[in-house]
Amino acid sequence: MPRDLKTAPLALIAAGGTGGHMFPAQALAELLLSEGWRVKLSTDDRGARYASGFPDAVERSIVQSATTARGGMLGKLTAPLKIAAGVAAARTRLRRDRPAVVIGFGGYPTIPALSAALTLGLPRMIHEQNGIMGRVNSIFASRVHRIACGTWPTALPAGVSASHTGNPVRQAVLDHAAAPYAPPGQGALHVLVIGGSQGARVLSDVVPAAIAALPDDMRARLRVSHQARAEDAARVTAAYADAGVAAEVQPFFSDVPERLAQAQLVISRSGASSLADITVIGRPAILIPFAAAAGDHQTANAQALAEAGGALIHPESVLDVPGLTRDIRAILNDPARASQMASAALSLARPDAARRLYDLVTEIAR
Repeated sequence: MPRDLKTAPLALIAAGGTGGHMFPAQALAELLLSEGWRVKLSTDDRGARYASGFPDAVERSIVQSATTARGGMLGKLTAPLKIAAGVAAARTRLRRDRPAVVIGFGGYPTIPALSAALTLGLPRMIHEQNGIMGRVNSIFASRVHRIACGTWPTALPAGVSASHTGNPVRQAVLDHAAAPYAPPGQGALHVLVIGGSQGARVLSDVVPAAIAALPDDMRARLRVSHQARAEDAARVTAAYADAGVAAEVQPFFSDVPERLAQAQLVISRSGASSLADITVIGRPAILIPFAAAAGDHQTANAQALAEAGGALIHPESVLDVPGLTRDIRAILNDPARASQMASAALSLARPDAARRLYDLVTEIAR
């Protein structure tokens, strides 16, 4: 229930600079606010690009952080200094604000907030979205009071345990949860192509060519929404036009939940947030895991959905146009199979993931 803001507890959410970290953080923020909490978000400049969907009541702070994993020699040398400056600034803010709990969602921009919370003895927890724990979360796994996991099972560091909450989805996704599935028929065929919050070049290379190889009558009925990186958008648009396919190509769709609800088929990377959206709404999918993902965690993410019959996996190492064309055609030509895949996807949904995570937050909060 809403509280007086002067006495409301404060939750500090720290999240890295990709949609995979920011979207579940946003979902928790929405629920915390609805329960009368105050919420602050700590992120970096990259993360701020995905913070526009957060409620206006969430106060944002931009922190200095860095990673030694990229950025060349200069970046590796200066990263420790940037991290130290970020931790010092975070300690100053946390001493002043005294949050009831600090929740990290992974990514190197979470280092300052979690480090400061650790040194100040504040209640703290992490949420891991993927089936293999990320580098930063692994560092803090033995130094937090609770670990929540979105994908299960999750590969965890030795000696730590976790709770399976699922991956929280935004209210915009919950608004379409379990939306009735319209099996592919004789009318328009809606296909959604999403490559994660930053797009995916391999999807721009292969998917338009695979769709162009479909039979003429199927191509004429297709309505494709394809998320492509800005530098790829022009050639992807041209490829669909040359194939006579009606397509909308954008670097980012702000209405992904609506497009998911309308889709007969989703072709996607297997980032944890994308899979959470796909299962909560319940749509058949062809998944193309990001081959360079740390620890091959996108393949781990996709496994349960494939085993349940809700998705087909095309590893990048064997991805080709004929194979993708074959599977697109097989699903869109078989309404019964498509419907069965949609039901299987829905069976893995955890629309209450944000509530499960909230329960852990309140358990450890001051």
